[in-house]
Amino acid sequence: MTITTRPMEAADRSAWEDLFAGYAAFYKVDQTAQMRETVYGWLMDADHGSKCIVAQDENGTIVGFTHYRPFVSQLRAMTNCFLDDLFVSPQARGTGAAQALIKAVEAVAQQKGWGTVRWITAEDNYRGRGVYDKLATRTGWVTYDIKVNG
Repeated sequence: MTITTRPMEAADRSAWEDLFAGYAAFYKVDQTAQMRETVYGWLMDADHGSKCIVAQDENGTIVGFTHYRPFVSQLRAMTNCFLDDLFVSPQARGTGAAQALIKAVEAVAQQKGWGTVRWITAEDNYRGRGVYDKLATRTGWVTYDIKVNG
């Protein structure tokens, strides 16, 4: 299977929504149509920092996506890239789609002069981590969350 990547376009909305719902289900997150509408709005807003790259097979079927955005590191006085979400349809896993999506974000970061591409994943996401361990260096940082609203 040949996988290509490109920025998401408005015409990709239905395929993206299906995949994004699958991503939410994978992480057991209740997600509403309104939530997807909000995120889609961010992704289509040229002035918003969040962007999306999709992966498609040789037939043009969208089989995965990744969301990413810039973030600053004051300590290093540079802008970096945070890869927020990455999902590949179960049928397309093992095709190289995840690697292609990560490499596409890396290329954006390189073009923009960002210093690092960073992401987090669940400890028990063994399949994903098997891919990530080949492409990036696992860090020793521990993350914390404070739930502020809702």
